[in-house]
Amino acid sequence: MLVILIKEQLIAPQSVCQSCVLADKSGQPRWYDGKLGCGQAINNIGDKQPNWHECIMGFRIANIE
Repeated sequence: MLVILIKEQLIAPQSVCQSCVLADKSGQPRWYDGKLGCGQAINNIGDKQPNWHECIMGFRIANIE
């Protein structure tokens, strides 16, 4: 499940990405094979932490299972 971190809150990408011109046709971030197509990877804190990415709009996105 993809989540966005905003001020220590996890929210669903649908509420943010719907209005982004870089989102896919369903209003989701462009996520391919564990990588964010509309952003870049961020250095991770540790091995047990999810891989975080930052979109072009500045939001932090992770895939949490």
